[in-house]
Amino acid sequence: MNITLNPQVDKYLIDGCMRCKYGATPKCKVNHWREELELLRQIVLETGLTEEIKWGAPVYTHQGKNVILVNALKESANIGFFKGALLRDENQILEQQGNIQAARIIRFKNVDEIEKVKAILTAYIQEAIALEESGQKVELEKNPEPIPGELIEAFQEDKAFESAFNALTPGRQRAYIIHFSQPKQSQTRYSRIEKYKTQILNGVGLHDEYKKRVN
Repeated sequence: MNITLNPQVDKYLIDGCMRCKYGATPKCKVNHWREELELLRQIVLETGLTEEIKWGAPVYTHQGKNVILVNALKESANIGFFKGALLRDENQILEQQGNIQAARIIRFKNVDEIEKVKAILTAYIQEAIALEESGQKVELEKNPEPIPGELIEAFQEDKAFESAFNALTPGRQRAYIIHFSQPKQSQTRYSRIEKYKTQILNGVGLHDEYKKRVN
């Protein structure tokens, strides 16, 4: 199989995520997981998916549809399945991020962890491709805590931010949603989201710093 590498993904792996404030610096989280990301990239490409950059991270598509996301968070290198909720997950390795309904991820801390499940990952990716070809969709349930439109817009503009938010515990997500929804003025809601964006990208909850000071 001929594998075509996307130069933008090469740049991502070398320079880091440019959506991160530490992009192109040694502090960028991509630098901590480069070897793991390279291996995940190789496994995905061997299934024949098309490599692209979307929302500042490698995304792998089939017939123009998003199937797989490979990215780095602060504490892990991850492979994400856009319709992971539909996968059989016979090995029980998929993880739901917060309240997100459709997508599922697998987190890795080192290359050995990836090597041990390489065949399983390939099977999961092939199943995800088959699901995409079938046209099957995830039926979403209504979120009990409505997300403000300003936060949805922020997610659309920055998928890395959305991934970081979804990686928070449900309690932390709810605290942020309530805090962002409180102001009556839309501009104030935008300002609150921007104020806490870095904190969310770092996996920190709204009240975590206060709790540290109290304890």
